[in-house]
Amino acid sequence: MPRQLGDLEDAVMTRVWQWNRPVTVREVLEDLQQERSIAYTTVMTVMDNLHQKGWVRREVDGRAYRYTAVSTRAAYSAALMNEAWSQSDNPAAALVAFFGMMSAEQREALQDAVRMVSPNLAETAPGPPAETAPGNPAEPAADVAGDDAPADGATPESGR
Repeated sequence: MPRQLGDLEDAVMTRVWQWNRPVTVREVLEDLQQERSIAYTTVMTVMDNLHQKGWVRREVDGRAYRYTAVSTRAAYSAALMNEAWSQSDNPAAALVAFFGMMSAEQREALQDAVRMVSPNLAETAPGPPAETAPGNPAEPAADVAGDDAPADGATPESGR
């Protein structure tokens, strides 16, 4: 699982993620130099380290490399959260503490995310038995489970 990026690695990756195209060391250097004094060799080393760690891929372009992000910033953030959560000896307590630190905007984003994945969770999560058809508690309602079988119990094998 990924480890957290260092400050300079994060600054470089932020540009690669934002630009969403292959970038050169020179392009990243020129952008970073607007904020701080930094050497070409420093940026080149950081980008090479990111390549070695698997965060970027690179292709030769003349005498230079062009670097492209391997995953999105969202995927990186999710992997970090998953890594931290999986290391907890009490995952439920860790989640409660994490939720308690969230701003109102973050809680709203969490609710939106849960709504987006809810159909997927319902398919895989264990839950109560399927609802039964009204008036016949022994037979599940076909439409509740998403079953395409005919309601009269006919199957392709029975020829009905």
